[in-house]
Amino acid sequence: MSTTPRLRVPVLLYHAVMEDPPEWIAEFTVGTKEFGAQLDAIVASGRTPVTIGALSDHLAGRGELPPRPVVLTFDDGFADLPGPTAEALASRALPATAYLTTGAITPGVRSLLPPAPMMTLAQAPLLERYGLEVGAHTVTHPQLDTLDPQRLRHELRHAKAVLEDTLGHEVRHLAYPHGYNSRAVRRAARAAGYESAVAVRHALSSGTDEAYRIARLILRRGHTVADVEAWMEGEGARVAPYPDSLPTMGWRLYRRTRAVVRGPEFAG
Repeated sequence: MSTTPRLRVPVLLYHAVMEDPPEWIAEFTVGTKEFGAQLDAIVASGRTPVTIGALSDHLAGRGELPPRPVVLTFDDGFADLPGPTAEALASRALPATAYLTTGAITPGVRSLLPPAPMMTLAQAPLLERYGLEVGAHTVTHPQLDTLDPQRLRHELRHAKAVLEDTLGHEVRHLAYPHGYNSRAVRRAARAAGYESAVAVRHALSSGTDEAYRIARLILRRGHTVADVEAWMEGEGARVAPYPDSLPTMGWRLYRRTRAVVRGPEFAG
């Protein structure tokens, strides 16, 4: 039996970086000073920052990872992302992956996200110029594991197509809104042409994680630099992959039943 320890990969999940966020996203918002301190802790840890694309390639057997990788991801596409947030990353030479909800950032298109300051679809190429990889986060941000097959295909394929038209190249990576997924959703993500998909799970990823259920650590406003430092040491959370728990499966069944009555709901 091998005694080589499993590679632990912290994949951090950020949302907004701002001082006065709308209440609905406040729990998942980090202040600018705290954000800078967390980025400095990542740099000081000696970990090598890589994109989801690099982790995905490793999981598919197409490439090797550095000995101590870390991945930074940003969901939704809040207004700070193509400005001060991208600048803070670039100033520290930190690549990242941004997952954009196309319906929330396209003028005249609706999404299930409540009102908030958002970037625009036209700014997506600017993210790449800052060194961010761009992935899809669906059209409307629904609970994907409660949708019928037709609606699920639309959410996955249309978001991908819109971003590809805007960027002029293939979009290979997906983030499930609020991490909600199932076997059927993972199969649909693969069929839609994505090479990877990230969940949440609030766990460390690994070199043997599931390519269509990559674990992430979600940053909340109460997290401190000490929490980030612990994650950089591969501590403070369980390590994926691991099976869904009974409470997770029960919660999914409840949400599916509720969706039959209410229709598609915001994943949050």
